[in-house]
Order: sequence, then structure tokens, then C-alpha cells
Amino acid sequence: MAEIRTLRAAVEELIHDGDLVSMEGFTHLIPFAAAHEVIRQRVTDLTLARMTPDVIYDQLIGAGLVRRLVFSWGGNPGVGSLHRFRDAVENGWPRPLEVEEHSHAGMANRYLAGACGLPFAVLRGYRGTGLAERTTAVSSVTCPFTGEELAAVAALNPDVAVIHAQRADRVGNVQFWGLTGVQKEAVLAAERSLVTVEEIVDELEPRPGAVVLPSWAVTAVAEVPGGAHPSYAHGYSVRDNDFYLAWDRIARDRAAFTAWLDAHVQQAEGVAR
Repeated sequence: MAEIRTLRAAVEELIHDGDLVSMEGFTHLIPFAAAHEVIRQRVTDLTLARMTPDVIYDQLIGAGLVRRLVFSWGGNPGVGSLHRFRDAVENGWPRPLEVEEHSHAGMANRYLAGACGLPFAVLRGYRGTGLAERTTAVSSVTCPFTGEELAAVAALNPDVAVIHAQRADRVGNVQFWGLTGVQKEAVLAAERSLVTVEEIVDELEPRPGAVVLPSWAVTAVAEVPGGAHPSYAHGYSVRDNDFYLAWDRIARDRAAFTAWLDAHVQQAEGVAR
């Protein structure tokens, strides 16, 4: 059953050095506040998994906390490159970064297999690419019914899945809506999970298209209004496009990034969550 925690306590309890951590959220509901708490606590040697490692992972990589990245697309949405990601791969700054690249379909199926308790998933994919040659997580199987050769992708089971959602009730049932990505699958595939939410309410009101994660599937819930900023939470906030544009300039230069990181951490350390 999910327990209500402060963000600081939840990160300290659930995310440990060396963990495989998935922080999912597509376009909105990206758990930036949780990532920033990981930076403040200096949880390190992480393997990060995410379908779209955008600015949230650029910050964690630049902070020197990541040794390996498992992903399917990397970039600053609508802007360009992730400069901290690129610097780590090309120059090993602030530390070398191992990478394992997949397709979107491959990553989604890996989460799905993990959520279903299966060792792998099958799909028509990876053909015409060199991705399968760069990882042991992709193989092939022959369909016993048609004889067709299919790609097989190993299940992805994070130690910890972290997502942001709109609401939770007081016993830890979580509700989110809009673009829901693979948040549900990531949580169900993970050993432990942390969900930050815009608000905790007495009762979850039904909404068309909403996903509800039951309390028994979630380890901890933390109330963090604005916890998706600079992304957004549909129905609660809007995307901070100015920040995404500014990030290109901040992240492009090591000194500018380090100054931003120091100022951000110092500012946030005084905020009780």
C-alpha cells in the first residue's frame, strides 16, 4: 500500500546509489521536482531509463550522477540537442556515460513485458537499424504459428519508477489523465515507485480517459504542486516554453550549467517539501 511521504523522505527511502531508475512522463507530467531532489541528495552511479531523455535527464547527467542511459530518443523538445548529454558521451564530462539506444516501440514493449511479469516482448521492429547489434537486450524469435522472424526485447524492470500525476487520494490511489505515455507500465514493472502529485484529495472524481493506479501498486506518494515544471500537468499548469529555450544556452556551456545547478540547488534546499 502506498504511503504518503515528503519528497525528501521518499527519495531518501526509495532511490539508492547504483539503482536503475525510470522517470517517465511524455510531454507533460515529467517529474522534474523528484529529479531535482535526487540531485540535492547526490544519489549517484545511476542507470537511467526513459523513452525520451530530454531536459530532465540532461540535468541529472550534467550533475555527474549517471553512469548509464537506456533510451529511445534524446533531445530538447522543439529546441535542439542536449548539451550535457552530448558532452558526457563525447568528452566524458563530468563523467563517462554508457548508452543503450532503442526505438520508441522497443522501449514501450520492454516496459510492457516488465509490467506483465514476462521475460521479453515481441514486435516487428529494429529492422534496417544497427541498434540490435549494440545491446544484449534485443534478439530475435521465430513465430511458432507463421514462421515469421520477429524482434524480441528483454523486459525492463526498474529498481524505481518515478512519475508525476495530477491527483492522489489519502490512501495513495493515483489518478492522471491527458498524454499518459508509459507511466502506468513503468510503475507496474518496477520494484519500487514514487509518484509526485499536484494535490492530495479526499476522493478521486471519475474523468474520461483517466488512468488510476491503485494504492497497492504504488510505494510512495508525495504532494508536490508544480512538480512537473518546466513541463506541465494537464488541467493544472502550462508548459514553460521560455525555460526550454533558455536551457539550450545554459546547458551549452559547462560553466553556465554549473552556475545554474549551484544556484538551483541552493535556492531549493531552503524549501520544505
